[in-house]
Amino acid sequence: MKHNELSSLVIKSAITVHRELGPGLLESVYQVCLLAELKHSGLRVEQQLAVPITYKGQRLANDLRIDMLVEDRLIIEIKAVEELHPVHTAQLLTYLRLTNKKLGLLINFNTIKLVDGLERVINGYLDEAE
Repeated sequence: MKHNELSSLVIKSAITVHRELGPGLLESVYQVCLLAELKHSGLRVEQQLAVPITYKGQRLANDLRIDMLVEDRLIIEIKAVEELHPVHTAQLLTYLRLTNKKLGLLINFNTIKLVDGLERVINGYLDEAE
């Protein structure tokens, strides 16, 4: 499955969750429901994935936690905030760089229309042949 197809499927699943629940809940609620929706779609999903952090050659005691990794290709960062800020996009871009992944979705469920809370973040060049 190509990156665009995968991200479209994830976005459709997120819209389904948002239509069912609406805004105003905790991130953890949306995460559990999106996980169920993605798995129902037949996708392989890992949640709260621990990613080791190495700083100047030393592995740190704390790991980075990624909300979701879909098909080992797409990182999802879930938010339930009043509005997205540039730091949220920067956070996802950092996750992409540290894991050497190319595509991420920043999804803010605390919006009237979910489309207003979606950002697609690309790390480097995204080759659709992959």
